[in-house]
Amino acid sequence: MIVNRLVFRRIYSWLAAGGAYLSGGPKPNPHPAVIDEGFIDAGPAYAMSHASTIAASGGRLVVAWFGGSLESRPDVRILVAHNDGHGWSVPREAANGRQADGRRYACWNPVLFQPESGPLMLFYKVGKTPRSWWGMCTRSRDHGQTWSPPERLADGILGPIKNKPVQLASGEVLSPSSTESGDWRIHIERSNNLGASWTPVQLPGSGACVAAIQPSILTHAENRLQLMCRTRQRRIAESWSMDGGRNWSPLQLTSLKNPNSGTDAVSLADGRQLLVYNRSASRRTPLNIALSRDGRTWRDGLVLASGFGEYSYPAVIQAGDGLVHVTYSWNLSRIRHVVLDPARLE
Repeated sequence: MIVNRLVFRRIYSWLAAGGAYLSGGPKPNPHPAVIDEGFIDAGPAYAMSHASTIAASGGRLVVAWFGGSLESRPDVRILVAHNDGHGWSVPREAANGRQADGRRYACWNPVLFQPESGPLMLFYKVGKTPRSWWGMCTRSRDHGQTWSPPERLADGILGPIKNKPVQLASGEVLSPSSTESGDWRIHIERSNNLGASWTPVQLPGSGACVAAIQPSILTHAENRLQLMCRTRQRRIAESWSMDGGRNWSPLQLTSLKNPNSGTDAVSLADGRQLLVYNRSASRRTPLNIALSRDGRTWRDGLVLASGFGEYSYPAVIQAGDGLVHVTYSWNLSRIRHVVLDPARLE
């Protein structure tokens, strides 16, 4: 059943990608906030490229994603490219699912995280399915050029499932995570030692009333935090913490439509919150940006991609120079990068 759905989505995306290539590729976005946009790679090197993540590290941008013949196939590996201001490097393999006994499993959902000090971290999952996968982590001390031998996370710890962790003023790292074995449930993994160990924090009622996965963490004034996540109910759900992530309110559905597809969000330096999501209850198009000053009332910002096809699984950060960087899956075949000036987003 899952494979059939994946094949259908892949065929649909192939048709959309083919139509885009015949028409000269995606058209430039005319919105004044869009400074630059383009593909990470020179061409589709793999049949499927999906689930990108982006980080700023050592004055360069680093992007990772998974690529291979089809999601869940054993040949799917984690790829990384970097940009130091002179264009994107050729993507290289950073990790694969090969085991010591020779067996090989698919890699899934990489997540890059650059703490305030220390090496760049790359989390990812390995396994046959999201029900049985396990968390892995590798580190880079040269900003994505080379990577340490991967380490398996402790039992019961999966790492960030899709979206980046956040580091609080105290130095504590909060990793947004979730499980898909049985009910969909979200949780937080906390670390006071930059990932040497983690402590899970469960959310009340997660999985009972709202089936949710893949949360993002937003920071607000007065030690308040907000989770935003995808759900099976075709709307984005949220949860709030008033004590820096130690306790959380029960998940509640928002009015924001979403077709049970990945989202991401970031807290901007000017105090606004920025959300990237598919604004539809049924399709992974269009891909939109919404903005909020309080995390509760959201207004449209711009449309990143629309039309026939699939534009999904965004990742978003704000770099040190204030610019916002978004990556997303373009028809499941390539990774697209968009640079935004948030001052031009009303």
